[in-house]
Amino acid sequence: MINHKDFAREWIHVWNSHDLEAILSHYSDDIEITTPMISMATGGKESSLQGKQSVRDYWRKALEKFPNLHFELIQSTAGVDSVALFYKSIMDKQAIEVMFFNEEGKINKMYAHYD
Repeated sequence: MINHKDFAREWIHVWNSHDLEAILSHYSDDIEITTPMISMATGGKESSLQGKQSVRDYWRKALEKFPNLHFELIQSTAGVDSVALFYKSIMDKQAIEVMFFNEEGKINKMYAHYD
C-alpha cells in the first residue's frame, strides 16, 4: 500500500524540480492521462494521451511554456490502489489529480480536475 503523504511530497518535489525524467519515473509505460489542459492545448481535439512517449512530449512542451511552474500541495488522500492530490497549480488554478497505480507501484491512469 502506498503512503499517500510520502508520495504527495515526492510528486510535488519532482514537478517543482522540472526534471522531466524524474517526473516520468512515477508513471508506467502504458500511462493514460486525461486532463482539461490537454483539451485546451489541442483546441478541444483531444482530452487524453496514452503512452509514456506521448505524455513525455506533452509535458516537455508544458514545462517549456511554464518555466516558473510551481505546485503547492494542499491535501492528499488515499483510495484503493490510488491517490488523490489537491494542490495549487499553474495560472492560479487549484487542481485535483486522481492517480491509479499498477501492481509495480507505477501510475498507469491519471485524471486531473481544475477549478
